[in-house]
Amino acid sequence: MQTARPARALKRPVNLLLNEATVEQARHFTANLSATVDALLADYVARQIDAQRSRAQRSDAVAEAWNRFNAEHGGFADEHSTL
Repeated sequence: MQTARPARALKRPVNLLLNEATVEQARHFTANLSATVDALLADYVARQIDAQRSRAQRSDAVAEAWNRFNAEHGGFADEHSTL
């Protein structure tokens, strides 16, 4: 998944508590741990945004289907309404 981030995004220091052993292992694979964590975090955020949109689209589709059904057949309690 490609993330859309500005090339010169503002950066700021943050405090993270990371497992020391994992950090030591990661340093064998990357010379720039901050950039690696930033890229992984950006990918995570993009996937969460996609998942959120997908859930919203599914919810909209269910609501639309229910509204069509209700318009065609009415509600199950319509005949018992006291309104």
